[in-house]
Amino acid sequence: MVLLQQIINGVMLGSTYALVAIGYSLIFGVLRLLHFAHGEVFMVGAFIALCSVWFLNAGPVLAVVCAAVGCAVLGVVIEFVAFRPVRRRSGGMLAPIVSSLGVGLLLQEVATNIFGADQTRFPPQFEATVYHFGSLFVTSTQLFILATSFGLMLLVHLFISKTKYGLAMRAVAENVDVAGLLGINSNAVVVLTFAVASALGGIAGVLVGFAFSAISPFMGISMTIKGLVVMLIGGLGNVYGAMIGGLVLGIAEVLTVGYLASSYRDAFSFALLILVLLVRPQGLFAGGLRAGH
Repeated sequence: MVLLQQIINGVMLGSTYALVAIGYSLIFGVLRLLHFAHGEVFMVGAFIALCSVWFLNAGPVLAVVCAAVGCAVLGVVIEFVAFRPVRRRSGGMLAPIVSSLGVGLLLQEVATNIFGADQTRFPPQFEATVYHFGSLFVTSTQLFILATSFGLMLLVHLFISKTKYGLAMRAVAENVDVAGLLGINSNAVVVLTFAVASALGGIAGVLVGFAFSAISPFMGISMTIKGLVVMLIGGLGNVYGAMIGGLVLGIAEVLTVGYLASSYRDAFSFALLILVLLVRPQGLFAGGLRAGH
């Protein structure tokens, strides 16, 4: 029963990792670029939710919606300011990476100046109700996180595999020149990709804030690393890989904390990454932007 409880906790944590990694995978799948400010978008989403609670007296659902909309807009701004000008120039991946790092530091500094460097707690009304099932227990927060995360994963799958916008994203990811010849506006696809990826990252920030009842301007740093680890484990640019890789990492981390020590948590994450790269360098799921065919 203890193992089952740990797995439940790991799935909850891993589902938030998956949302962040899906955002990374979407952007990498379309642009072949790494978005190092994505962790800070995750952090901004958490603070947007907190502000919606403070000023709008929002409940969990409205807080998530506000974070999604706010981060989608932020993602579009980042694409116009930090990515579009530099990706039009020759210079490989270095310029966009440096540009996104600069945006991440800027967002972190702005959040620190507004909210302070210390952790900020969500109001008491967000405290979880505990449901017992024998020796197992599940909180209302866990149920909300699981329902939201898996619901969003299903929506992402349907969006990419069943809609014309998702088909356009997959076409641009396959070959931007051929997509242009087919009449697809690649710039519009890139904007849409950033909006969707950033919305998912912002929602993940809210869910982590709910789970730990506290957020800080520096919470995006660790999530940047975890998101990249998950994307590498799952396969670069592969949406399914990001989903499964996030769950694998979340369960592995929780089991490590439960049966070893919390100090081994990050070490085990990178050990898992190294093992996957040694055995299967292309990740668990090779290929580009995919969500079913």
